[in-house]
Order: sequence, then structure tokens, then C-alpha cells
Amino acid sequence: MTSPLMTKASWLTAWFAHAWARRVCGALIVCFSLVLASGLTRTAFAEEAPRALATEKLTWEQYRDKLGLESVAALENTPLGNTGGYPVNYVWIVIASALVFFMQAGFALVESGFTRSKNAVNILMKNMLDFCMGTVAFWLMGFALMFGETNGVFGYTGFMLSGYEHDTWTYAFLLFQTVFAATSATIVSGAMAERTKFAAYLVYSVVISALIYPIFGSWAWGGLFKGGGWLEAPEGGFLATMGLPPFIDFAGSTVVHSIGGWAALAGAIALGPRLGKYDKSGAPLPIRGHSMALATLGVFILWIGWFGFNPGSTGGATGSGNDPWSGSGKALGLIAVTTNMSGCCGMMGGMFTTWYLTKKPDIGMSLNGALAGLVAVTAGCATVTPASAALIGLSAGVLVVFAVQFFDKLQIDDPVGAVSVHAVCGTWGTLCAAIFHKDGFSSAQLATQAIGSATAFAWSFGTTSVLFRVIKATVGLRVTKEEEIEGLDLAEHGNEAYPVDVTAGSPVLAFSQDASEGAVLALDKGSAR
Repeated sequence: MTSPLMTKASWLTAWFAHAWARRVCGALIVCFSLVLASGLTRTAFAEEAPRALATEKLTWEQYRDKLGLESVAALENTPLGNTGGYPVNYVWIVIASALVFFMQAGFALVESGFTRSKNAVNILMKNMLDFCMGTVAFWLMGFALMFGETNGVFGYTGFMLSGYEHDTWTYAFLLFQTVFAATSATIVSGAMAERTKFAAYLVYSVVISALIYPIFGSWAWGGLFKGGGWLEAPEGGFLATMGLPPFIDFAGSTVVHSIGGWAALAGAIALGPRLGKYDKSGAPLPIRGHSMALATLGVFILWIGWFGFNPGSTGGATGSGNDPWSGSGKALGLIAVTTNMSGCCGMMGGMFTTWYLTKKPDIGMSLNGALAGLVAVTAGCATVTPASAALIGLSAGVLVVFAVQFFDKLQIDDPVGAVSVHAVCGTWGTLCAAIFHKDGFSSAQLATQAIGSATAFAWSFGTTSVLFRVIKATVGLRVTKEEEIEGLDLAEHGNEAYPVDVTAGSPVLAFSQDASEGAVLALDKGSAR
């Protein structure tokens, strides 16, 4: 029996026996060859043309003719221009916003790891809710106060995006600024951990996101949208009159971190220390965090988020020129490098300092050293070299160790070192933006940086001190002694991160639950506040 394959072969042989069939096949082969050659030529031209345009010195007319452009406006509409680059900018800002939002998870893990397991649920709830409530508060009024048309003190247009709802860029910009506001708000959570009423913390979160953070932000960053603040040195303003340059805080060492850090200091003072933190003589007693694994993972997540925090502050991924220090989207590579360099050197600074002081390379201080370096470089990440970023990070890593010891001597109980990391090192980093500026040191710039930093302290510490007094007199600020000993997970939320049936027999968790209770019982009742 003849197979189908042999039948097809016989049919093809008979078909090719005709002259006209051979001519058709030849024509098809020629056409295919021409198309292939054309495609290869175009690919080669597409690869070589940009190189030629980049290396060949052309007049505008020659450049215009080579690209087929009719005007400068037409160039702006290409990917080389600002208008044509907008879709790329939108995508980058949304991605950067997602990275900064992910930092909320990092804060939650760092804070819960540095504190006791009986308060883990409370820490997680605070980090979730200050973002959720802060998002609504910032949309309702914070964004308008910070970026609306200004009366010289704060913005007064754009509440709930009114008037800007048809501008597509506004939505991307709002999202990015919202996650920044959430970062500033959540810094306070760690300093007030393990003894704060949950309801009181929610009130604070709304107020800082709606009022305190946005008003200061309008003074430094209002000009990024429709506003303008006095720290931007407008003509006729205070700084310009004094002959001083604008305030440098590219991504928020002061605007975000110091504002949150000084608020954390006010909260820690208003609350008083945890039960069992200090003995009769005032010497600090260690209260161990329950999981350095969680804390370390949290720092890694925060570090990843910083690649959205600082490079995202370019406002896009495009821009004119190739100057690495231009602050445009094209500079985001430099910004990422300086950010990473400072974090690495900050961790080494914290580790070697504690190693020298205690003869042990402490993981807690090493982690805080990394965060200190990241916070410190945030102000000048776009205007310093990688070598300067290394020095900024190293110095911040050393500074944070002594800052933690300083506040402990004052009996200001900060369970995670938030004040030292964000307020102290944020201020130091803001000054470093002038000290290590790539164009050289300027005393005038340093004066501006000092004025901005002092204003941030006065505004944030002053307003939040009043706020916490009001909260204490109304809804109450601190839980009862019994609730603090039991743990806020059960007392405030009726839940546990580590249920007894799961953690039974775990000596580490048992220690973290009971350590403070034993310390409290060992103290005279009058010594615990």
C-alpha cells in the first residue's frame, strides 16, 4: 500500500515538472530574499543612526532634518523630550510609590521585632491603620495644604483634588506624596510602642497626616506642584532677603524623617517609659525584642523601599541633559548609588562602634546604623558623590549609637531608637547636604540647612507636644499598668500574634513575654512610671 508521504512526494515531483511552477517558486524565493535583506538593513540603520546622531556634531537644522522634525515643540513630543517622556514618568512614579508603600511592612517588622511578642499585634495594627487613615486624611486636606496655591503659610486649593481632577499627573503625584506622608506618620509608632492606647494613636495619625506634616512640607516642597514655601527662597522671601540659597532636602531627611522623629520624641516624653525600663537609680534595664529575625527582614524591606523613596523623588525617569547631579529622572542611577552606599557604611559604622564599646558587634545597633545612614543621605542624595555618601552614612552610623545612649540617660524610652535614627540623623543628614555638596562647602547653604532643621524641630515637637497633651486629657494616651503587663495584643485587640497553644515550650517567646513583668515586680512601686 502506498503511504501518504510517498503520495505527497509524487505529487510535488509532478508539479515541479511544469516550467511555470518552477518560475513561481523562483519568484517567491527572490521576494523573500529582498524582504529579509531590507529588514536587516533597517535594523542596522536603526542601531547605527542613534550612534551617529550622538557622536556627530550637528546644527539644529541638520538634527531636525535627520529626525524629520519640524520644530522644537515636535522634539518635545518625542521620547527625547519632556512631553513625550510623560508616560514613562507616570510608570516610574507609580512603581516608586509601591516601593515606598512596601516600607510600611518594613517598619511593622522592625518595630515588632524590637519589641516583645505580647505587643506584636498592636504594632502591626498601628502600621496598617496609620497608613489607611493617613491616606484618607492626606487626600481630604493634607495634599491641598501642602501643594495647593499658597497664602504664604499653607495651601488653600485642591481639597480632595478639587480643581485638579482632570489632570492625569495629579493622581500619580498624589499617590507618591501619600506614601511619604504615611512614612512620616508611622515613625512615631516605634517610639511609643508597648504602652499607647490604640485609639489615641489613631487620632495622632490623622492629625499629623492632615495638618502637621503637610504644613511644614508646603514650606519646603510646595513649589513641586501649585504652591511655594519660604524655605524654597522665593524672591522677596525671608531667605532671599538674607542672601541665603534655597533649602536642600531632596527626598526628605527633614521634611519626612525629622518631622516624624521629633513627633516621636514628643510622644515618648508624654507617655513616659515602659514599666521596668529604669531602676531606682535611673539606670536603663534591657527589655529584649522578641525577634531579631523579623527586625532584620524589616530593615531589608526598608532598604528596598528606599530605592523608591530617593530615586522616585526625581519625579520621573526622563529629563534634559546628562548631568548626574541635575536631579532629573536621568540622575536616578546616581541617587540609587549614593543611597545604597550610605546605608552600607551606616551599618558598618553602627556595628564597629558597638563592637568597640561593648566588645560585641550588636545586631540591633547595626540595623539602626543602616537605617541611620539611609535617613541621613536622603536630603543630599542627588547632590553628593558616592564617596561623600559613604562618609555621611559612616558618621550617621556612629552618631545613632551615641544618640540612643543619650536619650536613655534622659530616661526617654524609645524601644526601637526611632528618635535617634529619624530625628537626630535626619537633622545631621540635612546639614551634610551643605557640608558635602558636590560643588563644595558653602556657609550660606549650611545656614539655610540649619534654619530649616531648627524650624522642623520647633514645628513638629511643639505641635505634637500640644496634640499629645490634648489626647491625654480627652481619650487618654497610655494604657493601664495591668494592660501593659498583660500585653496590648490581648488588652487592646483580644488577639495574639503567637497563641499559647503554638508557642508553648518556646523559651525565647516565654522570656520575651515575662521579662518586663519580672522587672516590674523587682522594682519599688514608686520607681515605675
